[in-house]
Amino acid sequence: MIENVIIMGAAGRDFHNFNVYFKDNSRYRVVAFTAAQIPNIEGRSYPPELAGKIYPAGIPIRAEAELAGLIRENSIDLVAFSYSDVPYSEVMHKASIAMAENADFIMIGARYTMLKSAKPVIAVCAVRTGCGKSPTTRKICELLAKEGKKTVVVRHPMPYGDLRKQEVQRFSSYQDFEKMQCTIEEREEYEPLIDLGITVFAGIDYEKILRAAEPEADIIIWDGGNNDTPFFAPDVHIVLFDPHRAGHELLYYPGETNMIMADIAIINKVNTAQPEKIDEVRHNIERHAPKARIILAESEISVNRPERIRERRVLVVEDGPTLTHGGMTHGAGMIAARKHGAAVIVDPRPYAVGTLAKAYKTYPHIGPVLPAMGYSPAQVKDLETTIHNVDCDLVLFATPIKLNRLLSIDHPALRVSYTYRDHGKPDLEDALRPFLMKLFP
Repeated sequence: MIENVIIMGAAGRDFHNFNVYFKDNSRYRVVAFTAAQIPNIEGRSYPPELAGKIYPAGIPIRAEAELAGLIRENSIDLVAFSYSDVPYSEVMHKASIAMAENADFIMIGARYTMLKSAKPVIAVCAVRTGCGKSPTTRKICELLAKEGKKTVVVRHPMPYGDLRKQEVQRFSSYQDFEKMQCTIEEREEYEPLIDLGITVFAGIDYEKILRAAEPEADIIIWDGGNNDTPFFAPDVHIVLFDPHRAGHELLYYPGETNMIMADIAIINKVNTAQPEKIDEVRHNIERHAPKARIILAESEISVNRPERIRERRVLVVEDGPTLTHGGMTHGAGMIAARKHGAAVIVDPRPYAVGTLAKAYKTYPHIGPVLPAMGYSPAQVKDLETTIHNVDCDLVLFATPIKLNRLLSIDHPALRVSYTYRDHGKPDLEDALRPFLMKLFP
């Protein structure tokens, strides 16, 4: 019996699950992917060049809102849920829709989808979007460089453009960003690593990506997205926790899976979180992941010339995913604006246009800050126009890249940086040492 399948995704984990589980498997016929979280990624198709011999016409990518109709129209037997950072209640709402239409609903086991590398792998994951994975990845690369080890970072997928051109991507210079027509979201992840001289791989086919990365590295760093589990089997599994969202480690898929599998659990942002929230996160780790070694870390926020903020009317621009499906009302930009004495935090919501105005309706929890969303040229233009519309003295960018290099901005601007910093002992180097001694005796 051939089962008709829909894979629910967000242009990342869904493609990986297809590649490792469904592709060239005669037991299944994948009728469609559905798309969520990321704007404008539906309406495309997973091309035949990537889909394999069973799909000479490729596989359509439809909006998730069409799920029930797609199940009925195509006699779907199985719905495979394949994206991340989703509250458990929402996962079960989606399961209920599938089961009400007489389809089975599955989530493929994390370890089943992990590819095995010939080189050691350190995975950096989290229990929610915006916990601080990227600064931690950079810190690990610095520590390993001190030990004389060459690292290559493989990033969780962000294939939002022409999928045919994104099967295997290698970034080692800013010119590669232009060549690959990277979105703001991609550049935010890649640029800080390139600035450190670290090569980054990403794309769609992670078997091919892994084999391309292995010859260039002593150690591969898996830099996860959202709160997804690693695509590569890790020798060391590091998981970030955010005490500003204490308890979320038990409430979001698949963040709890990461917690349970963690070798090293980093409670980040302890410099700005309430002590009782830090204790709550620690208790949950000790109860559900007792073998994990717990360390504390700070997200160190810095601003060049912070005196320019004082007594100013400030527009705060924050990291987009942290605010949207990450569920935060604000981020490092708001903290910096308050710390350095902004007279007013100007609310950008009345000035938002196009896709930015739509984002505020989709994510009503977002506070008086602007999410730096740029998944398409049109959305980049909406971001630029919204910033231009805001009546402010200063734009404070709390994004991993200098957005004013990509946008035409007529307001004065400052950038907020945030980096990983150990908070006492044991520190990250202490926690990594026994694993490294085992990997490199």
